[in-house]
Amino acid sequence: MKLGILGLPNVGKSTLFNSLTKAGAESANYPFCTIDPNVGVVAVPDKRLDVLTEMYHSAKTTPAVIEFVDIAGLVKGASKGEGLGNQFLANIRETDAIVHVVRCFEDPNVIHVDGSVDPVRDIETINLELIFADIEVLDRRIAKNGRAANNNKTVAKEVDFMKRIKAQLEDGKPASVVTTDDEDEQKWFKEYNLLTAKPVIYAANVSEDDLADDGAGNEYVVRVREYAKNTGSEVFAVCAQIEQEISELDDEEKAMFLEELGVSESGLDKLIKASYSLLGLISYLTSGPDESRAWTITKGTKAPQAAGKIHTDFERGFIKAEVVAYDDLIAAGNMLAAKEKGLVRQEGKEYVVADGDVILFKFNV
Repeated sequence: MKLGILGLPNVGKSTLFNSLTKAGAESANYPFCTIDPNVGVVAVPDKRLDVLTEMYHSAKTTPAVIEFVDIAGLVKGASKGEGLGNQFLANIRETDAIVHVVRCFEDPNVIHVDGSVDPVRDIETINLELIFADIEVLDRRIAKNGRAANNNKTVAKEVDFMKRIKAQLEDGKPASVVTTDDEDEQKWFKEYNLLTAKPVIYAANVSEDDLADDGAGNEYVVRVREYAKNTGSEVFAVCAQIEQEISELDDEEKAMFLEELGVSESGLDKLIKASYSLLGLISYLTSGPDESRAWTITKGTKAPQAAGKIHTDFERGFIKAEVVAYDDLIAAGNMLAAKEKGLVRQEGKEYVVADGDVILFKFNV
């Protein structure tokens, strides 16, 4: 999973990126201090893996990972090259979802590029730039295919489809609201990789005082949640400054610090939950003496395709999957006991993998 982190300058975007990834992107109180997309890879915390590693005495533990891309602060006119933004929009196209950091705190010492705090205005500023960038992509494609459309029905159909999307964008609506009528349109839509078609998670950056109630008492966060509800987006409250402090602590210190703040989970935990939920992702587990590992798949994935995440041969030569639910395995104490209690199932090609399934694939090629 690859997430692009974006926002206006000075909203806490790079501070949050640093704390999530400990990658050390430069963070300073002036616009455009991030001039290259920074990339950090973060392990997805999963306590189930630790338990399985201990149970199987695994030599290695491999969690699922999320790749974060930190994009330079965008401003009005970014799609036209203002403030260095245009050259970074291409980096967002390669991501699965966008984490949009919005400022929901007052601080006279941190300048706001527009002079005041208004998260919904900030969201709309950036959304408009993404819309402009998508229109530019479609204009180029329409111009390229225009002549061929006169003699080719399929090309003509695609040009009409692109014009339909463009009309929605020009109406101020994101590409995510566009409906596709058939498989051709679904395929084309995927190829365009439009920015406004990507799922969005809003990270409402709040002060420390607003963390305990998850921003419920913060008027700015309330407005962001209202906005997100209308667009089917996820929202989580985070204090980038606190996250930076947390990132320097070990697990035990982190747990104590969060408890003192009256917070049950870190911003990274919230973000991972939100991204898995938004993208419809789950994890299944494999475990043995060599390795215990988490594999990320889309909800609804069948056993052969889940096996293909490990190796294409596993999918090609799939015979069956030996499956036990994680909770059942732990309750039984070990795999042998789970088998004796009838908790281990033999599943075929039509089995839909569930979150937390511990699986051993049988295959032959």
